[in-house]
Amino acid sequence: MIRRLISHCGGVGGFIGLCLMLALVVVALAAPWLAPYDPLQVDVINALQPPDAAHWFGTDQSGRDVLSRAMWGARASLEVSALAVMIGVFGGVTLGLIAGYFNGGWLEQALMRVLEAMASIPLLIWAIALVGIMGVGQVHIAGLTFGNEIRLTVLLGVLYIPTLARLTYTSALNESQANYVAARRLQAVSETRIMLSDVLPNCLSPVIVQATLLLAIGIVIEASVSFVGLGIQPPRPGWGNMLADSRNYLLSGEWWLSVFPGACISVAVVAINLLGDGLRDALDPRHSTSAVTA
Repeated sequence: MIRRLISHCGGVGGFIGLCLMLALVVVALAAPWLAPYDPLQVDVINALQPPDAAHWFGTDQSGRDVLSRAMWGARASLEVSALAVMIGVFGGVTLGLIAGYFNGGWLEQALMRVLEAMASIPLLIWAIALVGIMGVGQVHIAGLTFGNEIRLTVLLGVLYIPTLARLTYTSALNESQANYVAARRLQAVSETRIMLSDVLPNCLSPVIVQATLLLAIGIVIEASVSFVGLGIQPPRPGWGNMLADSRNYLLSGEWWLSVFPGACISVAVVAINLLGDGLRDALDPRHSTSAVTA
């Protein structure tokens, strides 16, 4: 059974990535019950305590438990990254599918040129620039209040659209010229139905793999933006702002303040990349690098 599961994950690497990712998701979802302390609880008397039996990851400059804050930080990072990927997948697949299926007209050219212009600037530059311009305070629109996390999530989701749209566009362009599409047209099937029920399923494999990798990129970008003070705002714990707080203690010996949040980011990114590579091998056997036979 284990061999079969490893095979479905695209190899041992994909299986390890899946296990680590599931553990990360469980920690993020169950942080209110798994965290040994309140992540916002200040205990000045026990400030800057090294890791011990009471505080496995030590305490920070305010006496807050680093382990508890790291667990809650996982929730913040995954929340922003996952929702951003959902927005990107919806927008990217929609635009890429329309441009690729109805190719050869002005709509294709207009959509792809705009998306290519957006994709020409790196994601992190877009994120820091736009969040910096909008500021870190709450925004009130039509009676609704949007915090910094929501704005960062929407921004990342919009910035993911060009990458996913171009990937979907390439697949849809090839599929639209396939013989089965011509046969479906001869059967008088509507273009919309062909596009959604026949072409779209054949375009999803590379999109799923890319969306997984974008999840890892989102965690890094969220941590980077929070590190410079434009993302998750204190006192809410986030891996990025925990690293930012540790800068003042790099040379004074409190190594745990930077090591553990940095390790969380590294483990999360490695796990997601391993899972993405495994999905690529499982969904596209032609590029398999670590196939495991059952």
